[in-house]
Amino acid sequence: MKEEKFILKGKRLEEIQDFCKSIGVEAFRAKQLYTGIYKNRYTSISQFTTFSKELIAKISENAEFPEIQLGRQLISKDGTRKFTFEVEPGKEIETVWIPTADEERKTICISSQVGCTLNCAFCATGLLEYKGNLHAWQILDQIIQVEKIVGDRATNIVFMGMGEPMHNYFSVMKAAHILHDKDAFGLGAKRITISTAGVVTGITRFIENKEPFNFAISLNHPNPNTRHTIMDVNVKHPLEKLLAVARKFTQDLDRMITFEYVLIPDVNMGRENADRLVKIARSVNKCKINVIPLNTDFTQWRRPTEDEVGEFVSYLRAKAGVPILNRQSPGRDINGACGMLALKGTRKEVEV
Repeated sequence: MKEEKFILKGKRLEEIQDFCKSIGVEAFRAKQLYTGIYKNRYTSISQFTTFSKELIAKISENAEFPEIQLGRQLISKDGTRKFTFEVEPGKEIETVWIPTADEERKTICISSQVGCTLNCAFCATGLLEYKGNLHAWQILDQIIQVEKIVGDRATNIVFMGMGEPMHNYFSVMKAAHILHDKDAFGLGAKRITISTAGVVTGITRFIENKEPFNFAISLNHPNPNTRHTIMDVNVKHPLEKLLAVARKFTQDLDRMITFEYVLIPDVNMGRENADRLVKIARSVNKCKINVIPLNTDFTQWRRPTEDEVGEFVSYLRAKAGVPILNRQSPGRDINGACGMLALKGTRKEVEV
């Protein structure tokens, strides 16, 4: 059986150093490979012009630069672009390029799983069949491919696409550290945001490892007795434990945490919900809340009106004592906004 080649993309410098040693290549070549792949975005060994033909042949014989394959691209009227990539035969993900109007901030929303291990009731991705975790190289290649297509570099990366990042913790964090490395992508830690629906064990590991990246929790319901009706993660990781670990995050790391809150009329926008959310904000203290009007329409729920959103946000701003941001929904017309990824794919047989 033919031995599989070493995949250079998605590897840390130390791993590439070990690879070079294993094939008898000088140690200093590892750093050149590392910076060439990530900083220079080389896509083949032949682009390393400082390498001899013999060295190129030796590395090519033992290693490769695989790429995820672009399936289709949709462009929104607001400039957002959504890309479908095939990561393996029969396995597709979606990735979103989100520039601000002034293009000062250019964000790529990346996926960490094919489908999702969770089934949040308002999220289209949760209706898809889960087909596995992405490898670190498949996570990073979303950024490389999108930047190549749009002809620009991202200023921010958010792990808020398809999948639950904390259920693919090690590949996600490996990718995040490569994004942060000055010799690789060189993004500041505050420009990289990891999110979770509320997997307490993953957040605890994040705290113990003192990870430097921004962190967001999809809260979406402040009542511990009813959150499970829209967030199935709450069954295994109850709200009380989630809030306890959120407080530990802010205390141990001395950093702000973000709560994401999808606004659903008659589900989580009542005054009693707002009051509970205020109490949560005050108890965590070092946090901010991003509210997001419901984007999907496959349930019986409706999207809130602008007046309803304004009233809810105004109440929170007056009571909570923490920053409240009304996140808009860029890319909604191409099913690229929050909760909409894979809406048009094959759905699981579930009640919604």
